[in-house]
Amino acid sequence: MSKAASIDRIEAQALRRQQIAFCVLTTSLFAALLLLHTHFSYLLGEPSEGVIVILAFACSIKIIEWIWLLRQRSGISERAARISTAISIPVMFLLAGFLAVLTDRDDVPYFVLLAIPILQCAYRFGLIATAITIAASVGMIFTWAQHFFGTHPPARPTEFLESGMISLVYSLMGVLVWYLVHQLEIKQARLYRNMMELEATREKLLAEERLAAVGRLASGVAHEIRNPVAMIASSLATAAEASADTEEREEMFAIAAREAKRLEILTNDFLTYARPSKPQRSLFPLGEIMNHVVSMTRVRAAERSIEVAYQPSGETIFEMDAMQVEGALVNVSFNAIDATPEGGRIIFRIRSDDAMLAIDIEDSGSAIAEAHLVRIFEPFFTTKPSGTGLGLAIARTVARAHGGDLWVSQNLNGAVVFTMTLMVRAATQDENGEPAYGQGSDY
Repeated sequence: MSKAASIDRIEAQALRRQQIAFCVLTTSLFAALLLLHTHFSYLLGEPSEGVIVILAFACSIKIIEWIWLLRQRSGISERAARISTAISIPVMFLLAGFLAVLTDRDDVPYFVLLAIPILQCAYRFGLIATAITIAASVGMIFTWAQHFFGTHPPARPTEFLESGMISLVYSLMGVLVWYLVHQLEIKQARLYRNMMELEATREKLLAEERLAAVGRLASGVAHEIRNPVAMIASSLATAAEASADTEEREEMFAIAAREAKRLEILTNDFLTYARPSKPQRSLFPLGEIMNHVVSMTRVRAAERSIEVAYQPSGETIFEMDAMQVEGALVNVSFNAIDATPEGGRIIFRIRSDDAMLAIDIEDSGSAIAEAHLVRIFEPFFTTKPSGTGLGLAIARTVARAHGGDLWVSQNLNGAVVFTMTLMVRAATQDENGEPAYGQGSDY
């Protein structure tokens, strides 16, 4: 979903909530008037059947509208909200006037309904429309007083005073609500502009960071390629000299071949990092992968008398790309060997459930320096005299391609832990003994 579509959706949902609020307020007023007529008739007098039917019908219509708005999960448009408000305003005026005629009282309680159109107009339309609605409400209140005392003399000045007070309250209420909404719209527009500026700045920073990353990557590639190419060129030039004997030429050719092989490994590692292949997931026993990784680690660690400990976790079958995961673990374990002093120890631990697999590789080397810790997963960053600096970067790429990550979960002297998580899905056995998917998460 685009940013513009996301903003439109948020605004549509906000309009829906506003209309629901007005609907609840109107329904509550109808229900309160209906309750007063049916349970407190001594205050308003015995109501006619017409009044009860009209109030009940109006309340039912608003409840239906309320239910419809609740079902509009994605919101409503500005146009729909304005049309609904434009229809509601004259209907409320007609209802208030019709109910006043039916009851024929000097103190008409139904003029409280006129507050709804004023609030709606102040919230949804401008100051002029609000002023017209206020004027219409005041006019209706005084017109009814004039009409009632014209047919039921004598006139009571207190009723006109009461009508004036109600009109003043409605006027102040309408203007105040319009002002508050207007100020809110100004702040909202300012906030929207600030958000757009912040988003533009963020995009600019991301673009600059991407350019900087490309620059660092290009610099690393150039640096790593330059040395073997220079050695190959120098060796071939030396071998081509007329004064070089057979033994010297063979030595130079061997150096060139070794550097060419190094260049090939570097290129393959770089392509693996730069263009990671999508995991080809299949059901595979975790124990088989771990046994192979641990065996390879033991063979290499034995050269420096490093102990490798691993507690098998059983024959759990997971859906993953076994080749990618195994390669990533080998990269991390070989990195642990390089960091572990002679006679040290490397420990493999596994934690898993139906949806997530976590593999800890702990070495007994020194804590990683803070300056190196923040860059340890950058491509071409290495503190070793040899190596491409791509092993950990490739391992993290594989982990993230499987929905997990790779990070240093503990950094202490004698206990440095790299944790790789993989979002996988365990398989159990069905009635026939065949692997069947567990209830892990989908991806």
